[in-house]
Amino acid sequence: PQLNAQLEGWLSQVQSTKRPARAIIAPHAGYTYCGSCAAHAYKQVDPSVTRRIFILGPSHHVPLSRCALSSVDIYRTPLYDLRIDQKIYGELWKTGMFERMSLQTDEDEHSIEMHLPYTAKAMESHKDEFTIIPVLVGALSESKEQEFGKLFSKYLADPSNLFVVSSDFCHWGQRFRYSYYDESQGEIYRSIEHLDKMGMSIIEQLDPVSFSNYLKKYHNTICGRHPIGVLLNAITELQKNGMNMSFSFLNYAQSSQCRNWQDSSVSYAAGALTVH
Repeated sequence: PQLNAQLEGWLSQVQSTKRPARAIIAPHAGYTYCGSCAAHAYKQVDPSVTRRIFILGPSHHVPLSRCALSSVDIYRTPLYDLRIDQKIYGELWKTGMFERMSLQTDEDEHSIEMHLPYTAKAMESHKDEFTIIPVLVGALSESKEQEFGKLFSKYLADPSNLFVVSSDFCHWGQRFRYSYYDESQGEIYRSIEHLDKMGMSIIEQLDPVSFSNYLKKYHNTICGRHPIGVLLNAITELQKNGMNMSFSFLNYAQSSQCRNWQDSSVSYAAGALTVH
């Protein structure tokens, strides 16, 4: 009941300006930190059209050079159980491009897990009418991001599919071994925001090459950079075929405001892709 009330509270405070979203980018931290930010993305989900939800999350615990699929049939949430789409999994297995994640990896990985209650809540009115397709995304090379982007593009083209791309933004401070600071921006947290928003505007341009170049230049610690790369490559593939899409970020937040070198923070951004 407490989780349900929290999710309802956050969702009730935001507007649905980009419905129906075909894809969203949302954070995967504890809800205390990012629950209100994530609501901006989940509010754009239209449960009346969505039948399959692909959840692409980065791997935090195991080295993975490809993508991996779950070995279970059901993900349980405190709200209700989510069913994994074995038909789509069958199609993905057939490509030979996927590994199987162990149950241990599956249970340890929070990048997909943190999206499950929000997914359940957003889809509540149609809870028996949709399936999920969890995909653990490894540390892909640019060419692999392109290959996976191409593969997922045919699913992204279908209006009854939704892609949830799981990513936090800058992890700043000594504990993250990242301390980029552009003094011209003022306080450290302003510099972090400027750096994140540079990346966010490149994502909004839907250009995977520019996004890769940005990461190479600034090394911003965007943990879902590979799932984001896969999404951008899938979009590029569809644009080649004349599909018209736009992505907008709707919210940006930081876990705390860094002002000195001892501080640390994680940034969160929520956005949605719409097809015109």
